[in-house]
Amino acid sequence: MITFYPGPSKVYPEVPQYVREAYEAGVLSINHRSPEFMEIFRRVRQLVKEKLDVPDSYTVVFSSSATECWEIISQSLVSKKSLHIFNGAFGEKWWRYAQQLVPATESIVFDREELPDIDQILADDADLIAITHNETSNGTALPGDWMQKLRKQFPNALIAADSTSSMAGVALPWEAADIWYASVQKCFGLPAGLAVMVLSPQAIEQTQSLGEKGHYNSLLNIYDQSQRYQTTHTPNVLGIYLLMRTLENRASISEVNTQLTKRFTEWFIMLQNLNYVKLIITNDAVQSKTVVPFQATPEVINQLQEQAKEQGIIIGNGYGELKTTTLRIANFPAITDAEIHQLMNFFANFAPEKLSH
Repeated sequence: MITFYPGPSKVYPEVPQYVREAYEAGVLSINHRSPEFMEIFRRVRQLVKEKLDVPDSYTVVFSSSATECWEIISQSLVSKKSLHIFNGAFGEKWWRYAQQLVPATESIVFDREELPDIDQILADDADLIAITHNETSNGTALPGDWMQKLRKQFPNALIAADSTSSMAGVALPWEAADIWYASVQKCFGLPAGLAVMVLSPQAIEQTQSLGEKGHYNSLLNIYDQSQRYQTTHTPNVLGIYLLMRTLENRASISEVNTQLTKRFTEWFIMLQNLNYVKLIITNDAVQSKTVVPFQATPEVINQLQEQAKEQGIIIGNGYGELKTTTLRIANFPAITDAEIHQLMNFFANFAPEKLSH
């Protein structure tokens, strides 16, 4: 089966080989305080910066998942409140969870075909502004120039960006935000169970200033341990090793970005020409390049998924309020051009069946 589900999605085909190598080398049994693990940690940090073009001054750490990052950010970086700006289900979930930890937390909801008006954002008293760089539920993304304007408008607030469906898939404007995070089961092409956090010097400074150490996964603890190439807990050693091996053998983010943008353009043109589906997002300025959603009637949605599965293809369901009327296609690096074209041929030859009444 070929899966185009937008997370967990297809893993790189070399992953089974890397798992075998890890087993044979004893990586699955090494102590997470050992020199062997510390070398893997050091190498992964180097590769993340090198392959994803992360600024040298930023710090790379790990957590178990993107949703754990929600908790880490609120408990360790927010003293008064955070402001969450979103247009979809995952951004809303982040806000609702943050509000449980810091009740004063506020939100701004915007339309998925538009960008928020930065001049209308009131965030001078917020410790942190939370944005969803790539909203997996509806296939939207915030462009880099908008993020740079937000950075300029609020120079004293930290900016945290959920990049779960974009990190390692598109070139990110790193310096426009202070905290970036992503789970590895999407553009990193790995099994779930690990998340990457990228922190600016300002984020580290705020972490140290607040000094929050009341939780096992407090960011100050995570950072302090990372300076020794270690983690606060026994980590997903296999996941970190697989991240190292896949990064060693993948192209630079500029090359990956070019490839995925080209494939997105092909998808966009094709979906526009199909009479049985309709694009959810038509404003090119806000379209995600890694998650391609479209809508149709529930009957057509069911037929597409069933017939695709018969041909060994898994298409992603819609999410939240869009669940029954949309499908989402992952445009992630581990998916090959040949597999993308196989799915395109399926769509080109698909004819909806007329339903009897």
